[in-house]
Amino acid sequence: MTVTIYTKPGCPYCAAAKEDLSRRGIEYEEIDVYATPGAREKVAQLTGGQRVVPVLVDERHEVHIGFGGG
Repeated sequence: MTVTIYTKPGCPYCAAAKEDLSRRGIEYEEIDVYATPGAREKVAQLTGGQRVVPVLVDERHEVHIGFGGG
């Protein structure tokens, strides 16, 4: 399984989500919402207007907002 994860620098929830994915052997593509043009708008679209990270999108295009632990 491959996951796309939208993150921002310094976000402890983003770091925890990436660590969890790595620990479970799940490959991910990280998209920094500040460094990637259009990423903030994409996150808002995926979350129904919420400006929150991390946002994870799996291969089935299911959107998971936030991270509360593995």
